Amino acid sequence: MIEEIRIRDLGVIDEAVLPLHPGLTVLSGETGAGKTMVVTGLGLLLGGRGDSALVRTGAARTVVEGVLNLPDGHPATVRAEEAGADVADGLVLVRTVQADGRSRAHVGGRAAPVGVLGELAEHLVAVHGQADQWRLRRADQHREVLDASAGPDLQEALEAHRRVHADLTAAEAELADLRAAAAERAREAESLRTGLERIEALDPRPGEDAALRAESDRLGHAEELRAAAGAAHDALSGDPDDPAAAPGVLDALAGAATRIGQASASDPALAALGTRVDELRYLAADVAADLGSYLADADVDPARLDHVEARRAALTELTRLYGETVDDVLEWGREAAARVELLEGTGDRIGDLERRAEELTAEREEVAARLTACRQEAAATLGARITEELAHLAMGSATVTVAVEDAGRHGPDGRDVVEVRLASGPGTTPRSVVRAASGGELSRVMLAIEVATADGASSVPTFVFDEVDAGVGGRAALDVGARLAALARHAQVVVVTHLAQVAAHADRHLVVEKSDDGHVTRSMVHEVEGEDRVAELARMLGGSGTDAALDHARDLLARSRP
Repeated sequence: MIEEIRIRDLGVIDEAVLPLHPGLTVLSGETGAGKTMVVTGLGLLLGGRGDSALVRTGAARTVVEGVLNLPDGHPATVRAEEAGADVADGLVLVRTVQADGRSRAHVGGRAAPVGVLGELAEHLVAVHGQADQWRLRRADQHREVLDASAGPDLQEALEAHRRVHADLTAAEAELADLRAAAAERAREAESLRTGLERIEALDPRPGEDAALRAESDRLGHAEELRAAAGAAHDALSGDPDDPAAAPGVLDALAGAATRIGQASASDPALAALGTRVDELRYLAADVAADLGSYLADADVDPARLDHVEARRAALTELTRLYGETVDDVLEWGREAAARVELLEGTGDRIGDLERRAEELTAEREEVAARLTACRQEAAATLGARITEELAHLAMGSATVTVAVEDAGRHGPDGRDVVEVRLASGPGTTPRSVVRAASGGELSRVMLAIEVATADGASSVPTFVFDEVDAGVGGRAALDVGARLAALARHAQVVVVTHLAQVAAHADRHLVVEKSDDGHVTRSMVHEVEGEDRVAELARMLGGSGTDAALDHARDLLARSRP
C-alpha cells in the first residue's frame, strides 16, 4: 500500500504531505482548492505524462515522492529490484518535472526511465477517474477481470491452455525451421558426404603425414646418407678393397686389447682398463654391423620416392580442406559422419513433430473448449453481481453482461474475447461499457466491478477514485460511500469526493485547503478528526457551519459507521 505522498510545487499546491493508511481515505475541499492536483501528482508518480504547465508558477520544478510498503515477492518489488532499486526499507518513488518540461524518475534511490514507473503502476494502483479507466479501455483487462473473479476450475483450465499452447507454439516453430532449412540441410549433407568420400578413398592412417615426411627426407638424401654410413663403416672395420689403407678402429681396439691382456696379470688397474677396451671393441663391432645392415638396405629407389611424394601431395590436399594434420582430418571425418547421420534423420524428426503438433492441436482445442465453458459460467455470475452492485450506485435500471465470444484464433490465454457490456435501461442494446457509459457512470461501473471482484485476488493493492460520485446525491450517495467502504475492507482505497454522504464512510478524512494572501495562492492538505471533521462534512452539505448542518453531519457519521 501507499504510506505517504509528498507533493511540492504542483499547480496550486505549494507543498503537501498526504499520510495514507489502510482502508478508505477521502479527500475533499473547496472547488479549485487542488483536489484534482493530488490525483494528477499520483499520476506523475506512476509514470504519467509530464508537462511543464503542471509546475507551479515561479517554481523551478515539480517534485512528487511516494513511499510504498509492499510484501516480499510483490511483482512491483521484483520489477524495482530488477531496475537496481533498494527496497530494504520500502519502495520510494520520485518523479521530477522541470519548468522546461524535462522529466526524471527515481526508483528506490536509483535513476530510472520514466517508463519503469508506468510498469510498476500496473501492479500498484488502479486510478479510476472520469477520463482514466484503463482497466475498461483495454480489451485484455476485461478478460483478466473475469478470470480473476472465477474459481479454481477456470484457473486450472487457463494454466492447462497456456501450457499446451506454449508446447504447440514451440513444436510449430521447430517444424517451420526444419522445413525452411530442408534445402540447406541437404546441401550441407552432400558437402559432408563429398568430404567423407575423399577421406575414404585415400584412407589415411593416424600419423601417416609425419611418417611420410621423414621417409621423404631419407629417400631424398640417400646418396649422402650411404656415403656417410660407408665412411663410418670403413673407419670402424677398415677398407677391405684397399690393403694400403690404415687399419680400422676394430683392428686398433683388438691390438690394444691384446697388449693389455699380455701385461694385465701384474696390475689389476690395467686389467680393469683392458675390460673397458673390450667393451669399446664389442660396441664398435655392433655399430659396424648395424652400419653394414644400413648400407645393405639403403638402396636408392626412385619409384618409392615418387610414390611417397605423390602420397604426401594427396594428404596435403586433405589437410588443406579438413585439418592441419592427418589426425585432424580423421577427427573431422568422425564428426562429419555423425553430422550426416543427424541431418539424414531430420526427415524422421519432421514426421515426429507433425504428429506431435496434431496431438497438441487437438488437446488445445479440448482445453480451450473447457476454458470457454468456465468463462461463460463465470461471466453469467459476474454480470449478475455487477448489476446488483449498480443498483446501489444510482444505476438501478442498468444491466451489465459479460460477453464471451470466439476470437477465431488462439492466444496463450485461450481463444475468447471478453467484453463487459452495459445496457443503460430496459430495452436498450448492451454495448461496450466504455462507449455506453458517461464519465461518472463509468467510474461507478468500475467501482461496481471492483467491489464485485474484491473477494478474488486483486491485481493491485490500492484503488483511487476521482469524482466517482458525479451525478448522484442523497440516498444513492450514501450507497456509493458504502460500496467504497466495502471495497476498502480488501484493499487501500483513496477517493476524491465533494459529497458528504461519501466522505462520512471514510476511515480517514483529508482536506485540501487553499489560502490567498493577495499575492500568492497556496494549497495544503491536512487530516480532520472529531469536530473538525464534522465541520468539513457540514460544509460539504452546504450548511456553512449552521447547527442544522452540523447535526446533519453528525447523523451522517453515526449512520455510516458499521
